[in-house]
Amino acid sequence: MAGRECYHCKQWIEEGEEHDCWTTSEAALTEDLSEDLRDAWERLRETAVSFGDQRIYASHKAIMFSRNSCYLFVRPKKSFLELCVFLGRTLKAPQVRRIDRASKSKVVHVIHIKHRDEVEAPITGWLQEAYELSDLLASKADRARAKSKQQPKSSRISFG
Repeated sequence: MAGRECYHCKQWIEEGEEHDCWTTSEAALTEDLSEDLRDAWERLRETAVSFGDQRIYASHKAIMFSRNSCYLFVRPKKSFLELCVFLGRTLKAPQVRRIDRASKSKVVHVIHIKHRDEVEAPITGWLQEAYELSDLLASKADRARAKSKQQPKSSRISFG
């Protein structure tokens, strides 16, 4: 039989068969979680939803939380939830496992959650801060674009 092996997921795909291993869903990413991790996930999601309008979607192995840009994503693992929170400052806290510069204005903080009770202050405060920062950075970008459009073109002097 003609076909090929997907180099991402190693699944055999028959010729002409549709295949998109990058497409997933929130349910698919969380279906194998233990009870403790499922409870933590539900509390985390409820907390983020309470902040206001946003888009929540699954992408490959993560669940993204986005306003104008992603402010948080969660990678469900076998023994923990890996939170990646984008803030405008660097945190120094025992919950933070790793810190990386994501852009000029954002720093990503990696946090591991193993139980529902961990989804409380200060973590919920950081999530709220990331949500608000996303809106603040978008409004600054809008103002910068508007300002650059208003700049008058240099005047030409003609001697004639």
